[in-house]
Amino acid sequence: MTKIDADWLEAPSLQSLLAALSSDGEEARVVGGAVRNTILGHPVTDIDIATTTLPEETTRRVEAAGFKAVPTGFEHGTVTVVTPERPYEVTTLRKDIETDGRRAVVHFGRDWQADAERRDFTINALYATAAGEVVDLVGGTADIESRTLRFIGDAETRIREDYLRILRFFRFFAWYGAGRPDALGIRASARLKDGMQGLSAERVWAELKKLLAAPDPSRALLWMRQAGVLTQVLPESERWGIDTIHPLVAAEAAFGWPADPLLRLAAIVPPDAARLAELANRLRFSNADRDRLLAYAHAEPVDAGVTEASLTARLYFGDRQAIVDRLRLAVAAGRAKAEAGGGALEELAALTHRLSMAEGFKAPAFPLSGEDLRKAGVTPGPQMGRMLDKLKRDWVESGFVLGPEALLAEVATKKE
Repeated sequence: MTKIDADWLEAPSLQSLLAALSSDGEEARVVGGAVRNTILGHPVTDIDIATTTLPEETTRRVEAAGFKAVPTGFEHGTVTVVTPERPYEVTTLRKDIETDGRRAVVHFGRDWQADAERRDFTINALYATAAGEVVDLVGGTADIESRTLRFIGDAETRIREDYLRILRFFRFFAWYGAGRPDALGIRASARLKDGMQGLSAERVWAELKKLLAAPDPSRALLWMRQAGVLTQVLPESERWGIDTIHPLVAAEAAFGWPADPLLRLAAIVPPDAARLAELANRLRFSNADRDRLLAYAHAEPVDAGVTEASLTARLYFGDRQAIVDRLRLAVAAGRAKAEAGGGALEELAALTHRLSMAEGFKAPAFPLSGEDLRKAGVTPGPQMGRMLDKLKRDWVESGFVLGPEALLAEVATKKE
């Protein structure tokens, strides 16, 4: 039997919680991602617990053990337990008896096999006891060893229960799969992709963003395109292509850039502000994600020939993050071209230098204010605004070295 050894499992609060839920004929086990990631050697974030106790009994036992119980999903058997160390989601064993592709009507039970079989993928249906013994009822440990992502039971049945599982199939493949995705999963995803139209935009974007955050999502995106799934959820990518993803991932590794879902998205959609605004609206982006994507679309491309003075001006008056995004994509493309024997080493060096400039740029404070101009005799209003704008541009072009006296001397000259 596989056994896991992890610091998170030894946490006093978790051990107390499992003990409270595992007395008098009941049983509780850790389930899902925490077990999977521990076996894989990946970081563990959320820790979920499955239990035979009904939600009311879960709440009673949790509170008797001195923890706070929050009924976050009571109708589906889920109680969030707040402990001094972290929160835990505790869910009663269940079976989905009615689904519409988005929501499920559940029946609580005590059958661990039935609870495992109603989950999505074999690698997500692993349980661990308080002692760390792994309980595998669907062949998940073997699939982890071979890096196989496989639906539990019939793939089409699992997808019809929740069409988001199509995107989860490719997301988990991007993170944990190797080789080719499971053929039955690919075929089922291709046949049932239209069912994703009924999903909420927030759920779709959340899955896409997690997929794009994988160490290398390029193979998953390729298979999504082959199955017609990518066009279904991201039609903007259809004619633009996904070929830039692999060079971008390679550049991230070479230069130590973090995996960046928004930049990776920008790489596979056309930089057209109108289309990207529609995309952001359709997928219900957060304001921060939308603003960054649109700023990227509005920013002019930066090539190796741009002068340092011109780039500095663009950084000061424009959106620095958008310029960094443009430059990183340009560096990734230039690096791929150079590695393919296309020369362009000097161009790549120039782009890399300009990217370094942009990443380290911090706008200094302009040394004059409107009040300074008023004291110098400039009338408040449009004239002052134009004067300030002109002085700022002269100051930036000087490399930020013109001081207040020199700038005010310009004001005096223009008034004469």
